[in-house]
Amino acid sequence: MTQLTWKTHELTVGDLAQRSGVPASALRFYEREGLIHSRRTSGNQRRYTRDTLRRVAFVRSSQRVGIPLARIREVLGLFPEDHVLTKEDWARISECWHADLNERIEQLENLRDHLTDCIGCGCLSIDKCALANPYDRLGEQGAGARRLLKSSC
Repeated sequence: MTQLTWKTHELTVGDLAQRSGVPASALRFYEREGLIHSRRTSGNQRRYTRDTLRRVAFVRSSQRVGIPLARIREVLGLFPEDHVLTKEDWARISECWHADLNERIEQLENLRDHLTDCIGCGCLSIDKCALANPYDRLGEQGAGARRLLKSSC
């Protein structure tokens, strides 16, 4: 594969995949989802700016902590497509995650502390499940499966 230098202003999808460690298929998916953007050459090949590496790293890190792609897209959508994100921008984005991450931490701590009671539960809507359905709140909404996690922010 082509050796990239600091002077390289644009990356091919293969270059971006190699540098980020993310498969080219995932990068194309991210682009379809509006998480990253490219320009097309006259031969219809994708070209990414170097700052796309940071966006890809941000997407992967956010996914690792359980943030849905829709939320990631929403936050990245606060900035123009061609805007190179600054340190201040990244700080602003991270503020959006605080409440979300604190909620996830609380859910994980509850899972850890009550896992023994939940093994084998399955339905997650019975009145005994203090973790997923305290006080049988979901039963008040009728029969059938209910959402375990709610999106916020």
